[in-house]
Amino acid sequence: MRVGRPVKALPQPHCDYCGARAQLAQAGDADYPYRDDHGAVWMCTPCAAWIGVRPRSKHNVPLGRLADAPLREAKSRLHDMLEPLADAKVRRDKVSVFEARAKAVRWVALELGFDPMPSSLHAFTLDQCEQALRYVEAWKAHRNAG
Repeated sequence: MRVGRPVKALPQPHCDYCGARAQLAQAGDADYPYRDDHGAVWMCTPCAAWIGVRPRSKHNVPLGRLADAPLREAKSRLHDMLEPLADAKVRRDKVSVFEARAKAVRWVALELGFDPMPSSLHAFTLDQCEQALRYVEAWKAHRNAG
């Protein structure tokens, strides 16, 4: 019999596309999406959607929502677009790259009025990624024109 605080159930995300429970996949598993060991991922095999696990997480806490190929592509493009802004903030304000990236994501989410506020790029939906890409592209064009 266990005495003390109750133990929380381990997170097991559901697929946003088909509603199935995601399964934890690790390097060496048949469904693991990477060639090398990139760490554990929560995966929905039928939808080919997955999300990584928080670094050093003992309970395999997912980074955000499961992402299919179009969402992973949009997140990658948005990350690439925000990275120069984060690098500039690191140089200018002497903050860590993680803080600079988080501030860039919050800036875009606030400017576009996302509700609920995504905590990171991993929580963005495909529609939010596409809106953010258009906004940052227009912001950069306006900034370079002036």
